[in-house]
Amino acid sequence: MRIVAFGGGHGLGACLRGLRRGAAAAESAAAAESAAAAEAAAAAEAAGPWEITAVVTVGDNGGSSGRLRGQRGALPPGDLRQALVALAADDHHSSTTAALFQHRFDGTDPLAGHAVGNLVLCGLMEQLGDPVAALAHAGRMVRAAGRVLPMSRQPVAIEARVRGADPDRPDELVTVRGQHEVAASTGQVEQVRLHPPAPVACEEAISAVTGADWLVFGPGSWYTSVIPHLLVPDLAAAIHRSRARRLIVLNLTTEQETVGMTVPDHLAALSTYAPDLRVDVVLGDSIWVTDPKPAAHAAESLGAQLVLAPVATSGAEARHDPDALAAALLPLLAATR
Repeated sequence: MRIVAFGGGHGLGACLRGLRRGAAAAESAAAAESAAAAEAAAAAEAAGPWEITAVVTVGDNGGSSGRLRGQRGALPPGDLRQALVALAADDHHSSTTAALFQHRFDGTDPLAGHAVGNLVLCGLMEQLGDPVAALAHAGRMVRAAGRVLPMSRQPVAIEARVRGADPDRPDELVTVRGQHEVAASTGQVEQVRLHPPAPVACEEAISAVTGADWLVFGPGSWYTSVIPHLLVPDLAAAIHRSRARRLIVLNLTTEQETVGMTVPDHLAALSTYAPDLRVDVVLGDSIWVTDPKPAAHAAESLGAQLVLAPVATSGAEARHDPDALAAALLPLLAATR
């Protein structure tokens, strides 16, 4: 079963951890604790091994990634690193290497703030001359349970038109440039675009989409991690043509860039940039989706069924639980085309 997940940052990492654990459960149906989970795992097992591909945004301009991008012209490695770590195997060697990739240097010298994995990926991209080859090599270092691909081999800039971004002009549209700046802006995002406006899609990503059984969008920063994939023309066209089923994993709560947006608003935003996008399933948390009826209507407008399940960690913090997400995804992804 070939699954392609789109996103970036912590949201994509949460999804990939859930998919990785779901794949492990599908390979061992007997490990399921409940009869329902065993049935779902057996159905997923019957579909064959899971082949997971992460397609990652390349618009990051903040922190370590922004510095490497600005100083060396590198493809921003941070979101790519996060995806690799999320897919890393659980054995001691792989988990130690993954922890090393996540280590950040402290202090005030030129290394301060850099993640080791960002430097490794930057070095591999320079050495091998191709980000896809570099990611494949890094994936072997952590025994990743899947592939990580950039949505484009060229870095992109994210730009948004935001109403109220300038507190002195709360009713005016202001142009905000840069992924970090858009994510941190106040006000309401009304339009997002990429520069260059038509970046060349990663060919391997298009091939993965073409051959996929499932396409998974979210969770993650809606305007800066999820929607950018729909702004790459060839990638968006491949998503539209694909015969795969489509699943959206909802965020648990809003972020700075989506403050005030409801679940229907999030789904409507996807339709704005992909009017022909048809979806099969929208997965949300049974507690954090506080008003299911309008959420269900919004899902139906995309052709989808709203499924609510306990996918969040316990407590007040809004965070997806990888094991709970895996348990929810198993019966959904086990469905045939």
